[in-house]
Amino acid sequence: MLELLLVPFRRCHYHIMTTLSQTKELFRRADAVCFDVDSTVIKEEGIDELAKFCGVGDAVTEMTRKAMGGSMTFKTALTERLSIIRCSREQVNKLITDHPPQLTPGIRELVDRLHQRNIKVFLISGGFRCIVEHVATQLNIPLHHIYANRLKFYFNGEYAGFDESQPTAESGGKGKVISMLKEQYGFKTVVMIGDGATDLEACPPASAFIGFGGNVVRQQVKERSSWYVTSFGELLKELEKI
Repeated sequence: MLELLLVPFRRCHYHIMTTLSQTKELFRRADAVCFDVDSTVIKEEGIDELAKFCGVGDAVTEMTRKAMGGSMTFKTALTERLSIIRCSREQVNKLITDHPPQLTPGIRELVDRLHQRNIKVFLISGGFRCIVEHVATQLNIPLHHIYANRLKFYFNGEYAGFDESQPTAESGGKGKVISMLKEQYGFKTVVMIGDGATDLEACPPASAFIGFGGNVVRQQVKERSSWYVTSFGELLKELEKI
């Protein structure tokens, strides 16, 4: 049996602290691996790119930093950022065409290797489904393995808000998705990989968390991760040990 130590994380959250060797073992024998998308699977933060594209980059970048640092609820930050951006459907489509999301080096190989080993791969993102679908297609991840926020538009294409009923629109939403996956598929071991506070707080219900700092290092996450990597090559190397 793995001995797990519960340590208080923020208000009312408990984060499972596994040792480095336990985390590596859980990763090697995972039934499913869930990746955050922005600043993890892709190099950028999708919402910041959208804001830049719509000419309101600086205001939104500052709010993203606060949200990722855990100093405001995720839903508040998302609502406020989107009310500044107010992007149209046309602008979103043009962003994906003109500035497609840049995959983080090594992610394609890692996802391929996980698929070869019959480990299910999911993308769980506080970003937008239309952008995440583009990423999933490049990585051969089925579209029904995506959990992300949905933008809403009026019939004329103008911004109409976002779907607040999605679990990923809430703080703690990634954990809700993982609980749902465990129930739906019967997974015993699920590993969450990501760069931000919302990824860390998904463990539990995730069996283990791996912090990723290949694009941006968030100090709070680094300090609380028993395994913190800065390249996907480190994870590939671990899988080769079997």
